[in-house]
Amino acid sequence: MKITIISVGKIKEKYFVDAIAEYSKRLSKYCKLNFIEVKDEKTKENASSVEEDLVKETEGKRILDKLSDSSKVIALAIEGKELDSIALAKQIEDYRVSGTSDLTFVIGGSLGLHKIVLDKADMLLSFSKMTFPHQLMRVVLLEQIYRSFRIINNEPYHK
Repeated sequence: MKITIISVGKIKEKYFVDAIAEYSKRLSKYCKLNFIEVKDEKTKENASSVEEDLVKETEGKRILDKLSDSSKVIALAIEGKELDSIALAKQIEDYRVSGTSDLTFVIGGSLGLHKIVLDKADMLLSFSKMTFPHQLMRVVLLEQIYRSFRIINNEPYHK
C-alpha cells in the first residue's frame, strides 16, 4: 500500500523531524510512504474571515494540484469523524481489501482546510475537537497509521 501525506508548510523543529523519521522507518515494513509539502500562506495579524478564507483557498488549490485521481483522500478536519485506533485500522484495511492501494492523508495549515479540499475528500477524519499545531499533527498521524498496521497484522503494540 502507498500512503501519501500532503501537508501545508515545512517542519522546522528537529524533534518533529526526528519523530517523523522514526515513524517513517517503522512504517517502511508495511507501506510505501510519501510526503508532499505545499507552501503555506502568511496570514496577517487580525485577518478578516474573508482574508483567512483566501489564505485557505490558496493553500487548498496547492493541495488539489498534488492529489492523485487514483488515491482515496482522507482529510484531517475538526468537523470530521472521530475514530478510535481500532476503527482507523479497520478503515485502512477496508480500503485495502476493496482494492485501494493508494491512500492520501491531507493536513491543512494553521487555519485548516478550505471547502474545496474538504469536498474532494473521500473521508473527513478528526483526531479531536481540539486544535493541534499542523507540525505535531504529522507525528500524531504517522503514529496512528503505524498503530493501525500493527493492529491489522495482529502485532503487539503498547496501549
